[in-house]
Amino acid sequence: MDDKRQQILEVAARILESDGAQAVSTRSVATAAGIRAASLYQLFGDMDGLLAALARHVFDRYLAEKQALTPTGDPIADLRRGWDMHVDFGLRHPAFYVLMFGTDRPGRRPPAVEQGRELLIHFLDRVAAAGRLRVPPAVAAELALAGSVGVTLTLIGAADPGSLPISDELGLSARMRDSLFGTILTGAPAAAEPGLAPSALALDAALAAQPPQALRPAETALLRDWLHRLAP
Repeated sequence: MDDKRQQILEVAARILESDGAQAVSTRSVATAAGIRAASLYQLFGDMDGLLAALARHVFDRYLAEKQALTPTGDPIADLRRGWDMHVDFGLRHPAFYVLMFGTDRPGRRPPAVEQGRELLIHFLDRVAAAGRLRVPPAVAAELALAGSVGVTLTLIGAADPGSLPISDELGLSARMRDSLFGTILTGAPAAAEPGLAPSALALDAALAAQPPQALRPAETALLRDWLHRLAP
């Protein structure tokens, strides 16, 4: 059953990328996969179920590219590469990207956005541990996700139909990245940066990674709450 689902999702992904979202239908997918529409309904429930499964399927492709980035040891450099890879994936696979990150109705947040946020927080925890973050990782993740998704959707929307490869001739992505990173990142290690926020966030990241045995869990939680107050 899993192999059949995977085959159908591969077929749907090819239709999506070659002909666009409007071409993905139960009939077109079933015909291309060589199955009856009833079989597709048995596997995915309905069209919404198929699209949800397809979004997860293409997100796995995105995640595979993300995980292929070898850490450099410099969390800031890795964060910049992560942003650039995110935008590049969207421009190379616009139909995939819109399915993953586009919101089709108010109040509905695509699952890929939540998964992307978790990935960002993982990167940003390293940045905080290095004393280079001005705001808590959760806040920084929301800002970075809003910026990267927004600029990618803007570039996709501005592209001429059929123009490949899509390019960012104005450097909009890099300008957005550098502007936003200048807001959430310190310009130097925490010891040289004025204010308590970078040091508080660095200590909070260390406590999260390795809770001190000398403190009870409630005491550690209280200490982390105080640190968060020092880095609003």
